[in-house]
Amino acid sequence: MSFENKVVIVTGSSSGIGASTAIEFAKEGAQVVLVGRNEAKLKNVLEQCEKVGKKPLVVKADVSNDDDARIIINKTIEHFEKLDVLVNNAGTDEEHDILKDDFMESHDRIMNINLRAPVYITHLAIPYLIKSKGNIINVASVVGIVTGGFEDSTSYCISKAGISHFSRSVALKLAPYGIRVNIVSPGPVYTDILNHSSQKDVMYEQFKLATALKRVSEPKEIADLILFLASDKAKGITGSNFVADNGILVK
Repeated sequence: MSFENKVVIVTGSSSGIGASTAIEFAKEGAQVVLVGRNEAKLKNVLEQCEKVGKKPLVVKADVSNDDDARIIINKTIEHFEKLDVLVNNAGTDEEHDILKDDFMESHDRIMNINLRAPVYITHLAIPYLIKSKGNIINVASVVGIVTGGFEDSTSYCISKAGISHFSRSVALKLAPYGIRVNIVSPGPVYTDILNHSSQKDVMYEQFKLATALKRVSEPKEIADLILFLASDKAKGITGSNFVADNGILVK
């Protein structure tokens, strides 16, 4: 899969799935735009991309901030003069309990980053994707399909279900323009969201037990799927949700 001189934005590319996706695109010749909030982590990913491909453009931004969202698109176009692929990967979760008084504060933070931000960034990117007949990959989650055992991740589950429905709706809207829109829904993956938890070891073991294959995915596995969907090999695929959950849904 060659992405030679294709321009690819990857939000949330400072670590985890986003970082792996950026590196894999760089390996295939893409001009990558790294987007994240942690400068030190972004620099690390930039260096890894440079080792295998072209030097990326780094945009330090908070995707949930509308001004920053516009900066992401504007800097990309100013630097590369086009956009071919948008990967809406940035996401967050935090402990939140609908029975507690501070629930709505957490809910709004999660929804703004996980759902509102990709909707707005997509809106901003569409004129340029029409010109390139590009495509969009939105990273959702298996918990957007089934929520069993995640009663304290209500808002996260809602946001991921929302991004899936948004993607299908936009896929239909943009099909006449030659733009494809697809969804990747990972199950448990070794990422910073989980690694920051004080109970990460216990959680990973629980996640393994919840899967048919008794394993947790590496970020590169999800990156490989994203690259496939962004490539011409998937030119007949749009509005589809690709699940990589190690068999959670079949248990």
